[in-house]
Amino acid sequence: MSIKAIVFDAYGTLLDVYSVGALAERLWPGKGASIATTWRDKQIEYTRLRTLCDRFVDFWQVTGDALDYACEANGVDLTSDARRALMDEYEELTAFSENHAALTRLQDKGVPMAVLTNGSEGMIAAALRASKLEGFFDHVLSVDSVGKFKTSPEVYQMGPDAFGLAASEILFVSSNCWDICGATWFGYHTIWLNRYAQPMERLGVEPHARGKSLTDVANYVLS
Repeated sequence: MSIKAIVFDAYGTLLDVYSVGALAERLWPGKGASIATTWRDKQIEYTRLRTLCDRFVDFWQVTGDALDYACEANGVDLTSDARRALMDEYEELTAFSENHAALTRLQDKGVPMAVLTNGSEGMIAAALRASKLEGFFDHVLSVDSVGKFKTSPEVYQMGPDAFGLAASEILFVSSNCWDICGATWFGYHTIWLNRYAQPMERLGVEPHARGKSLTDVANYVLS
């Protein structure tokens, strides 16, 4: 392979977005998982709608709006204290357990790496710092700089621009299949981390490789 750099999605790929369900479950027993799932689904839906309609706001606001919706949809009373606590969780999301070892292997081999995320600049910086992942990346690229969310081509272009490489020379890594489809269409070499055993999207496009964890990414690049 002619992979010269790696670009990672953050939410769901490096950071477990469903880890917020633990706090939601403590707040509202029996509803934590449903709230976490609705929250994530609505969060992604809002990024798409806002991009399609040219109504960009940063991911922090999108995340808060999606949380408000998820709680009302699940019939729970979201107090200001509970809202603040749940939003704070998004700046301290749990990193997947294999991340440090896999990223260390890649870093030790001199592979340039970046994060390309829908997350706002402050939001992703806090999350990477809390999970002790910030030292692995040469670039942390936020959609804030283009005012659109994935899967806009302007977002994916940030990777080649940052590294001075063609998209085909960069491995794009995401656990979100829709993100992988967009990145593959754009021209990246892609690997889908199917962490949640989901079916492939029916969009007429396939990733170049598949895996289940960052260990598979390190094995793929370094083999």
